[in-house]
Amino acid sequence: MDLADPRKGVLVGRKSPYPAEFRNDAVALYRAAGGKRTYAAVAADVGVTGETLRSWVRQADEVAGRGQVRGDEAAEDRDEELARLRAELGRLRKAEKEWELEREILRRSATVSGSAGAWAGSA
Repeated sequence: MDLADPRKGVLVGRKSPYPAEFRNDAVALYRAAGGKRTYAAVAADVGVTGETLRSWVRQADEVAGRGQVRGDEAAEDRDEELARLRAELGRLRKAEKEWELEREILRRSATVSGSAGAWAGSA
């Protein structure tokens, strides 16, 4: 236990029901908004309370040593990269759905064309 800060290193309460990866993603989502969204708005998107998200952000800041300028830049770079990757994933999923639809249309068209050719050959 740290005598300068008796709370440091002491676990109080119960273990979080949310996995660490979920908490980290929620924090990254809040940070990716760049101050344009409130804790409550982002928290509602991920299904927790605003105060819960606020405490996760505070804890992440403590762990990352946000007081150091170098740590701030590295964390912001990670958050920006995570936001960029999520946007890219969304774009790719949308494109995949469009390609699947086009493929289905072409498959149906080929089936109809193949049947029409058989009809023309029998006449």
